[in-house]
Amino acid sequence: MDIENSVAVVTGANRGLGRHFAAQLVERGAKVYAAARRPETIDLPGVIRLPLDITDPAAVARAAEIAGDATFLVNNAGTSTGAALIGGDLDAIRLEMDTHFFGTLAMTRAFAPVLERNGGGAVLNVLSVLSWYHPGRVGGYVAAKAAEWALTDAVREELAPRGIHVAALHVGYMDTDMAVHVPAEQKVDPAVVAALALDEVAAGRPEILADELTRSVKRGLATALQG
Repeated sequence: MDIENSVAVVTGANRGLGRHFAAQLVERGAKVYAAARRPETIDLPGVIRLPLDITDPAAVARAAEIAGDATFLVNNAGTSTGAALIGGDLDAIRLEMDTHFFGTLAMTRAFAPVLERNGGGAVLNVLSVLSWYHPGRVGGYVAAKAAEWALTDAVREELAPRGIHVAALHVGYMDTDMAVHVPAEQKVDPAVVAALALDEVAAGRPEILADELTRSVKRGLATALQG
């Protein structure tokens, strides 16, 4: 993937990791559509602000029309309600699935023909170490991220013949609003994560493990479940 000459769409670009993605893509020479539900909150110079709620099919369709020259889609937008699966609010759990699974799927389905028409490109899905590690207290989020991981692997196979590379970024705690409750020493710099991810997409990597926590959990996936 030629990042420097790409035309990128970054969802959730108004803050956190998404903002770093958009800023670094501009620095590398890409044309960037920075998307958010409230585009007026995007304060980055050099980007094209794009109004987008990924849970709204009409908004997704409009975004694909506006960004009709896209070659790189970064599915970064997310939510974290903190809902458990048994005791949590069912609407909050649905929001997790609507955002992480159905929203990511809607964006990928809408932009796949755009990327193919423009000669191919790449899709980067921002996942989590919690795609694999599933604490019950945030069951809604981890179930949605696990589903998004499966989605990523499946669409990678579907889109490869169309010249579209699909990559998964797995990361633990980052120094963003979502992890404000986490001690600083346990968090990684989202700017470092964004730079690593862009380099790895450029190199054609299908899976990107952004920190030691994520690498450790991935190594432990084969460990038998203890009852």
